[in-house]
Amino acid sequence: MRLLHTSDWHLGRAFHRVNMLGAQAEFIGHLVRTVRKRGVDAVVVSGDVYDRAVPPLAAVELFDDALHRLADLGVPTVMISGNHDSARRLGVGAGLIGRAGIHLRTEPAACGTPVVLTDAHGDVAFYGLPYLEPALVKDEFGVEKAGHEVVLAAAMDRVRADLATRAPGTRSVVLAHAFVTGGEPSDSERDITVGGVAAVPAGVFDGVDYAALGHLHGSQAITERVRYSGSPLPYSFSEAAHRKSMWLVDLGADGSVEAERVDCPVPRPLARIRGRLEELLVDPELERHEEAWVEATLTDPVRPAEPMARLTERFPHTLSLVFDPERAPEDPDVSYARRLAGRSDQQIAEDFVAHVRGAGPDDSERAVLQDAFDAVRADEAVREVAR
Repeated sequence: MRLLHTSDWHLGRAFHRVNMLGAQAEFIGHLVRTVRKRGVDAVVVSGDVYDRAVPPLAAVELFDDALHRLADLGVPTVMISGNHDSARRLGVGAGLIGRAGIHLRTEPAACGTPVVLTDAHGDVAFYGLPYLEPALVKDEFGVEKAGHEVVLAAAMDRVRADLATRAPGTRSVVLAHAFVTGGEPSDSERDITVGGVAAVPAGVFDGVDYAALGHLHGSQAITERVRYSGSPLPYSFSEAAHRKSMWLVDLGADGSVEAERVDCPVPRPLARIRGRLEELLVDPELERHEEAWVEATLTDPVRPAEPMARLTERFPHTLSLVFDPERAPEDPDVSYARRLAGRSDQQIAEDFVAHVRGAGPDDSERAVLQDAFDAVRADEAVREVAR
């Protein structure tokens, strides 16, 4: 069975101030053409269909168009909700839409109930694991402590239990939206950390033939059978080096996996340039970036006059301007943002306690901070769904 694995469409999202809806529509067209030309038997979309819980009307219309075009192909599609989606909204009408061959899986309780498709070699069971916010689903899965690894492991237990009841030789595909250990993140994914631990081991997917992952925006293979398709379009300059693509996966009769990357159309290349303004304006090596979307980091010790206006004379598609003056590390003016870079909310809070009190929090105080952050995250998730 030939699968096309994609995820993280983020319909409705802009790239800085650039409206990406046209590029997203071009991607949908590319996906449909790929399904038709490459003889795809099933499409899997591993979450973050939309960019936010209440998407703009234009994004909903594009999704509606995508559903119709996929249904017209007569090729089954399995989709799950991601952490950016409102699972309840995305799942409205799932029963009716399923009759057209578009299978929406947004309910955690249905993790162990697959979409079963058949080819010349027998059945393939597709299990949809929507994004599982630990604080909201721990009761559903009967786990005592909320945590990504715990709830995902419980969901996979249901998958393996169902698979064990099926005919010998039944192949299996799991769709999941999670941060798996070994994956390389970018700046454009929304943090899903709870209690400071977001990553889950790839071994949680043991026992299935292919795990089609969503959430991380870079296409990557964690193992031969566990892969991220990545987002089809860039959503931050941290993705400048990404090759945007989908996975074309051939699932053999014996469950073997062969995967090929299918490139996605790129509306405009990304470039990150760095240096003093006068150097950037004349450096011949930067000529190749003159038509790219540009993020420029200026290192001038003193902020130059009208930097954006001057940059756009050479790089008309400059979208981001960052100031990082050349200073000695001991300089007191080294930016606050730089000091916080790469630190979690929990670490920042603990550092603040140490700064104010002269000593960091003890274990019980760390637990209080962790519970507070978890409660806020859970409350935000509930409010997004209720909006």
